[in-house]
Amino acid sequence: MALLRPPPPLLRCEGAARTLPCFSHVTNSFSRFKASWQEVAGVVVFSAIPFTAVKAIANSPVGEELQRRMEEKKQLYKDKSSKLKALSNKARIESMWYGEDRPRWLGPIAYEYPDYLTGELPGDYGFDIAGLSQDPKALQRYFNFEVVHARWAMLAALGALIPEILDLIGAFHFVEPIWWRVGYSKLKGDTLDYLGIPGLHVAGSQGVLIIAICQALLMVGPEYARYCGIEALEPLGIYLPGDINYPGGLLFDPLNLSQDPVSFEELKIKEIKNGRLAMVAWLGFYAQAALTGKGPIHNLLDHISDPFHNNLLSALKFL
Repeated sequence: MALLRPPPPLLRCEGAARTLPCFSHVTNSFSRFKASWQEVAGVVVFSAIPFTAVKAIANSPVGEELQRRMEEKKQLYKDKSSKLKALSNKARIESMWYGEDRPRWLGPIAYEYPDYLTGELPGDYGFDIAGLSQDPKALQRYFNFEVVHARWAMLAALGALIPEILDLIGAFHFVEPIWWRVGYSKLKGDTLDYLGIPGLHVAGSQGVLIIAICQALLMVGPEYARYCGIEALEPLGIYLPGDINYPGGLLFDPLNLSQDPVSFEELKIKEIKNGRLAMVAWLGFYAQAALTGKGPIHNLLDHISDPFHNNLLSALKFL
């Protein structure tokens, strides 16, 4: 029943009388972009619906039946999970991507790598020139943060590229296909149709505050799940066999990719490598938007058409 705990302190204001999230500083910053108290209250209430629904279902006869069925098979789930974890540990020991013989970030160059990085975590190449991970607890915490940000970056990169590609090839026309111009248009007070569907608006024409609140809730959501724990969905009869980073089960592993321990350990490496690439790509997206005012696909096409005149150096000359 961990999911039914109150939200973490970072979602609350100090003082008993103030129960709404602390967005007063955001309100001051966007004072000219008015959002009614009904809109703000609506977003806050909407964010509480999933937790209220879980509580209602868990306390209903349906929820009790789901929990009973799960409890009957829970030991079987645990035994199967333990076997898979043992096989995964064996696969990790035998893999070239883990342990002391794993690839290092400087390759064959001689370097005194930190001894506290032992290659147990996916994507550990011995890189910690600032010594941030000397504390084992800090190392695990940083890894958790990196996995979350890597997944967000991959998802965001897809969301930035797909609309621009669809618009360029003529498959689908958006009112504003360039990722950074969407927020800019909202700041100007323009009305944008969600998913390009005429008349489907998000928070009206001046909903910057609402969008900021929704983004904050989306970013806090995964950490709220961490706060609740891996058993958070058991009140609904859902058993998750993994951990907070790789929960597994039908919800998080519908293709059963984790059933092959060797492949699963390699997929962890591929995920973190692609996630790091996506985070670096976003630095490029930011720089391109600031220097050229175009989207990443436009910049790529410009560079391909004339690489000698459309590149980073030529863009820096105009600063």
